[in-house]
Amino acid sequence: MSYVAPLKDMQFVLNELAGLADVNALPGCEDATPDTVEAVLEENAKFCSEVVAPMNWEGDKSPSHWHDGHVTTTKGFKEAFKAFGEAGWQGVQHPVEFGGQGLPKLVATPCLEMLNAANLSFALCPMLTDGAIEALMTAGSEEQKATYLTNLISGKWTGTMNLTEPQAGSDLAMVRSRAVPQEDGTFKVFGTKIYITYGEHDMADNIIHLVLARTPSAPEGIKGISLFLVPKVLVNADGSPGERNDVQCVSIEHKLGIKASPTAVLQFGDHGGAIGTLIGEENRGLEYMFIMMNAARFAVGMQGIGIADRAYQKAVRYAKDRVQSRDLTGSPGPVAIIHQPDVRRMLMSMRAQVEAARALAYVTAAAHDASHHHPDEVTRKANNLFYEFMVPVVKGWSTELSIDVASTGVQIHGGMGFIEETGAAQYYRDARILTIYEGTTAIQANDMIGRKTVRDGGANAKGIIAQVRQTEAELAAVDSADLAAIGARLGEAAQALEDVVNFIVANAKSDIKGVFAGSVLYLKLAGIVFGGWQMGRAALVADKKLKAGDGDASFYRAKIGTARFFADHFLAQASGYRAAIVEGSAGVMALTEDQF
Repeated sequence: MSYVAPLKDMQFVLNELAGLADVNALPGCEDATPDTVEAVLEENAKFCSEVVAPMNWEGDKSPSHWHDGHVTTTKGFKEAFKAFGEAGWQGVQHPVEFGGQGLPKLVATPCLEMLNAANLSFALCPMLTDGAIEALMTAGSEEQKATYLTNLISGKWTGTMNLTEPQAGSDLAMVRSRAVPQEDGTFKVFGTKIYITYGEHDMADNIIHLVLARTPSAPEGIKGISLFLVPKVLVNADGSPGERNDVQCVSIEHKLGIKASPTAVLQFGDHGGAIGTLIGEENRGLEYMFIMMNAARFAVGMQGIGIADRAYQKAVRYAKDRVQSRDLTGSPGPVAIIHQPDVRRMLMSMRAQVEAARALAYVTAAAHDASHHHPDEVTRKANNLFYEFMVPVVKGWSTELSIDVASTGVQIHGGMGFIEETGAAQYYRDARILTIYEGTTAIQANDMIGRKTVRDGGANAKGIIAQVRQTEAELAAVDSADLAAIGARLGEAAQALEDVVNFIVANAKSDIKGVFAGSVLYLKLAGIVFGGWQMGRAALVADKKLKAGDGDASFYRAKIGTARFFADHFLAQASGYRAAIVEGSAGVMALTEDQF
């Protein structure tokens, strides 16, 4: 089956939860009118379903391959990427002055979700290019912006980020790539970078590598890392292509999933040095790269939501088509398996998690827009705090649940799900990388504890929990058994999360290992609570629409039913997470190394 974008739910979340009208009112966001946004989403959905999605299965069967330093992508990828660039999809959220559409992040977010749902391997190339654009917009020189941004935004060129090395892994303090200054102001870069997504391919005229490396005078550790722009093909002063730079792809990885996406090993400087230019100031490379990484981390969260929705859609189709066994209440013959209660439970689990994660991500994107465009400085700062806190949640929680959702999809297919030809297994395999790259779930969780909770004594976290409490009160005030139940569960979960925040702040100095033993559980708990918060808000809107007779009653009843399921099956887990975090650290550290 092909991909069908859930445009109705996307529009609901954009308008009712993320506040598209408020974003549209921000300075610089005037083009994001309801009609424009609807047209953009419909065109993107058409492109993703008709052009990108049909290549997904073929990419898994016939992935990108390497030969003699060159990578040939799956048949159709090159042409599809050309069409992607020409249609302006790379530039949805990037500045008009460099050829972009200049639309808010909130509008680009559903476009990103659709692209990833359609074809995760394909979507990785523009995702990394977005990160390169963000880094250059923030720290690039005027000359670098003029030379590279238009070509990146048009899709003529693509971008990568080069962090990891064979000896370094996630510990960037161990980066050993060298950048030697030259008399003309350029640098010669030497070193090996691994796990470079789309580090080599045939889909664009040039690849712009952003590379972490050390200059000869750099101090040790992360404070001595600089960021360099190293193009695959050197660019002449007039913008025309020059000589091939000294960067070679020596191999690509053979992977569990996302097989059509080439993951390259790149060698810089084997023939005299790869020519690069410094981005920003020396020894501030990690700071700049985090700009790129933060954008990429949010985008990976959207990958999780996209692949989870694709798995859900396929499972629903199969459950409606697969006829087996009689209905439990009695039927004259076999019925579709969607009649069976446990299949319903699994489908509701998939649906509820996707909708909660989507809502939280879109609301986070809206906060990003307000943090950049709102005229009031206090409001900008508050939205930036919200966005920064939510990025690791969107990345970590959405990707963790994507594995569960894709696995449940295989389960619904039964034995057929374990067979590659049905396609359900591909979503499971593709999703498995998402909790690993761009910072593992533990790295996101550690960031949540250290930078996002302990640093300010839990003030920001508690401020967000206070907003959850407000929704809890609104749910309790409505004359509805479903909304009352959702509110009660939300209140219990919010209390569990607040207890955990207090525990982290109180014990971070005295028992740091005990606190960090529960870091991933803290992230998951935050995802459940904040996702449940958005589901509660959705239920409130749906209830008002139903009582007013406004719109599609079936859609709004489904919203309330899905929110109730999330409350009963996911918010109900919050007390267990609280106990495991607050009381369970001793068990994590109970054994010595020799006892394992």
